[in-house]
Amino acid sequence: MKYASRYVLILMIGVFIGAGVTIERAVQAKREQSKEVLSPLPLTELRTLTEVFNRIKTDYVEEVTDKKIINDAISGMLSKLDPHSAYLDKASYREMRIGTEGKFGGLGIEVTMENGFVKVVSPIEDTPAARAGLKSGDLIVKLDEKPVKGMTLSDAVKIMRGKVGSKIELLVVREGFNKPKEFTITRAVIKIKSVKYRLLEPGFGYVRVTQFQANSPKNMVSAIAKVKAKNRGKLKGMILDLRNNPGGVLPAAVSISDAFITSGLIVYTEGRSADAKLKYSATPSDILDGIPLVVLVNGGSASASEIVAGALQDHKRAIILGTKTFGKGSVQTILPMSGGTALKLTTARYYTPKGRSIQEVGIVPDIIVEEAKVTKANNGTRIREEDLTGHLQNENKNNNSAKKSKKKKNQKENDAADYQLNEALNLLKGITIFAAK
Repeated sequence: MKYASRYVLILMIGVFIGAGVTIERAVQAKREQSKEVLSPLPLTELRTLTEVFNRIKTDYVEEVTDKKIINDAISGMLSKLDPHSAYLDKASYREMRIGTEGKFGGLGIEVTMENGFVKVVSPIEDTPAARAGLKSGDLIVKLDEKPVKGMTLSDAVKIMRGKVGSKIELLVVREGFNKPKEFTITRAVIKIKSVKYRLLEPGFGYVRVTQFQANSPKNMVSAIAKVKAKNRGKLKGMILDLRNNPGGVLPAAVSISDAFITSGLIVYTEGRSADAKLKYSATPSDILDGIPLVVLVNGGSASASEIVAGALQDHKRAIILGTKTFGKGSVQTILPMSGGTALKLTTARYYTPKGRSIQEVGIVPDIIVEEAKVTKANNGTRIREEDLTGHLQNENKNNNSAKKSKKKKNQKENDAADYQLNEALNLLKGITIFAAK
């Protein structure tokens, strides 16, 4: 056994040194122009690693395969860097690619890790998680009676995903709860319609982006064209709703920002490697032709949503309304590896056109409007002039138009249930009135 241990130790050191040299040569060739000198391999730490590997192989209570030990070691290296870096095995890598295309299986939540627990960044609209009542900021402490503490984010996601139609129990801690609450959610195939739209009332349009997918910019442009057509005239204002949008792919965020900004920077990234230093600039076109724009955000607006909100805010192209955003200001790069696996590695921070880092601090809206539910006050039956016997008639009154106005009033009352949306609409109306005067 003694000789076997020494053999394994020597073999493992050889493997790590061999791999390190290969990587070193590749990086050295790539960075030759900048003449960067890479630090030597940490041989003492690699010896410790191989000793641990050997101890697990020989002394652990149950037999563990080499593959599992090495995969877990890689996962551990990445998970300890930050909440967003991860090792993607074949299944996880495949699901990640499907997710960016807008169709995947699961609960419908964007999650991260915080203090060892799974934190809900945002429930995705029209998914089992959203319908069950999960909210941004929820901490998931148990998954089907299994404590989350000690799991990697990848492990937790694997448990949450499963056979369509099967159920999972989540134990959730939420600010305001006296004790953790159980949520039973049925897994489903998540089909995300990333862009929704409607005409709120004549002159004022509404577009919601639920997630930034590859086809979101094209779908948003199409949605705005349809709102314009339905309005049958020039729009007076538009609302772009990014609430509870957990992010997505960077090019989609850049393209959607570019749709409203006519010049200058949209976003830039800064990292250690040359590849991580990028700048994205606007092209000279605005699909809204300069009409007022209000962007709705909240604590569930993260990453790509914050890029769009930050760019529009810095360029003074839109008024940002709602509550402070999530604060994810880092860029993850997917690095394909051999065997169908990949690394999701944080490679840069991104900055708004004015050089603001969103990491931790988020985007602070121009106008703070807390989320609230508006209900109609019950004032009883009010007596009006028209109800008084013998009241004077209005010579210009048209009964048909009065009936139509009453119908429109009922529609407005339904829209007013969304307090932030209603405030955004009132703001656009005020801007329009002021501009006219």
